[in-house]
Amino acid sequence: MSGEGDLVVPDAAQGLVLFAHGSGSSRHSPRNRYVAGALNEAGLATLLFDLLTPEEEVDRANVFDIGLLAERLLERTREVREHPDSAGLPIGYFGASTGAAAALWAAAQPGNDIAAVVSRGGRPDLAGPRLAAVRAPTLLVVGGRDPVVIELNQEAQQRMSAECRLTIVPGATHLFEEPGALDAVADLARAWFVTHFAAPRTGRAPI
Repeated sequence: MSGEGDLVVPDAAQGLVLFAHGSGSSRHSPRNRYVAGALNEAGLATLLFDLLTPEEEVDRANVFDIGLLAERLLERTREVREHPDSAGLPIGYFGASTGAAAALWAAAQPGNDIAAVVSRGGRPDLAGPRLAAVRAPTLLVVGGRDPVVIELNQEAQQRMSAECRLTIVPGATHLFEEPGALDAVADLARAWFVTHFAAPRTGRAPI
């Protein structure tokens, strides 16, 4: 696979989740790595990688270029579909902050068969007109003490035609740093992916 990334494929994996990190973060994000570990324990494969190079991150415009971030995610999606350890697995996206917008943008790409999307404290609104084209069941997880992002997620949910659930974690702020908050995110994500990876599928079209 091109570039650096951390691919973990448990025995008899039920599916593969690609992580799209938010602005100012990377594949070393302790929060996303924690969630990835919980998914691995549930028998799900994960790939954590960087959407931008260190040189690209210097230009803040790149950090908020959702089209660019989505294209990087699509590139990795194509690669994991051909990788011997993950070929044939249902694929899901887990996005945080701006990474959630990139995940939804990529999920809306024609021919990109994505089984499920989970957004943690995400900015799905930044996917703009692509939201209506998303076909993957989507879970939006937002902290109860993150009112601006709650409102943005509610507005995005109204623009989506696919199954979309908004779940608010009581007492959590934007980064889910409160005791038990990240555990709640991991539990929600695990249940969402396991359920939708097991659902009947109509066949996979390469992108």
